[in-house]
Amino acid sequence: MNQFSQTLDYHMTLRTQPPFRADHVGSFLRPKYLLDAREQFFVKKEISAEQLRAVEDRAITEIVNFQQDVGLQSITDGEFRRTYFHIDFLAQLGGVKTDIPVTVLRPDGTEELAPPVIRVIDKVRHAKNIQLADFEYLKSQVAAGLTPKVTIPSPTMLHFRGGRAGISREAYPELDPTFYDDVAKAYGQELQSLADAGCTYVQMDDTNLAYLCDEKMREAARLRGDDPNELPHRYAAFINKVVAHKPAGMTLAMHLCRGNFKSTHAAAGNYEPVAEALLSEMNLDAFFLEYDDERSGDFRPLRFLSKGKIVVLGLVTTKFGEMESKDALKRRIEEAAKYAPLDQLALSPQCGFSSTVHGNNIAVEAQRTKLRLVIETAQEVWS
Repeated sequence: MNQFSQTLDYHMTLRTQPPFRADHVGSFLRPKYLLDAREQFFVKKEISAEQLRAVEDRAITEIVNFQQDVGLQSITDGEFRRTYFHIDFLAQLGGVKTDIPVTVLRPDGTEELAPPVIRVIDKVRHAKNIQLADFEYLKSQVAAGLTPKVTIPSPTMLHFRGGRAGISREAYPELDPTFYDDVAKAYGQELQSLADAGCTYVQMDDTNLAYLCDEKMREAARLRGDDPNELPHRYAAFINKVVAHKPAGMTLAMHLCRGNFKSTHAAAGNYEPVAEALLSEMNLDAFFLEYDDERSGDFRPLRFLSKGKIVVLGLVTTKFGEMESKDALKRRIEEAAKYAPLDQLALSPQCGFSSTVHGNNIAVEAQRTKLRLVIETAQEVWS
């Protein structure tokens, strides 16, 4: 028995609070009948919003049962009510205007989702409860003892997409502190509305910190007047303003995504440029980090992980159907444990299976086999 195995036997137990040793990011492939209903509502105008919601309810009940049957402890609604993981939420904040993202064709024939235009045109405010009704339905479908989980986009998207030029100077002559305080307050009110309904687990999805690991994206930040070395620390302070509003008893996590549109990616690069700001400075409870291939670099950035925080290693890809081996996953967990304590690590797929309504190029049944692989590997490593 090697030292790693001895550590497993002596120290590890499955977690009873989120994030769990086997967790997941959140989205799932939409069933065809749901896609058909969305076309009937959004394109053909053949059904009402109430009729669409009834179809969504049916699909969500099915995906909840799927997750429970697979053996997950955290349960999402699959993001089945959304077209895009970010726009659908951000557009409902007061003072924010968004445009529908467009797709562009790459030289290799694959499609890429061009970053959506997000503009702050007025004071940001919590104009209404955005996720409350959706959470209440999700909660009603989740079995006792399991944890319903809500996913929302990171507030950093309100700055990174356009920088200073994307934020009204009339509303915000200076960004610090008023803009950041207003956004944090709006997010805090949303989190409180969820907590009042019984929500204990929220994940913020963030592409921006992952993009700041990519030199092309870092250069784009420079061209619009931002310092890519300073931004991660500014965003850490920004996120901490949100955390200051976090209701008691709620786990608040962040997932870093490098792009997940139709099995493509938008960014690459080691986490080193953002690791200290992310893992040491942010007062979040957990971080879901993509580590499914060489694009993410090695595990050395995990050395910045502060005590009491969890990194969920996204070692299983959701982009392609090929199955990882359990032994290979265990070796990678062992490698990660050289830089962060094993009891501060967990396992998940690298991203959701369908960050947009379009879905990744992966078979429906592959969702089950990959999630079972995550669960079985975690049980063998940590229990």
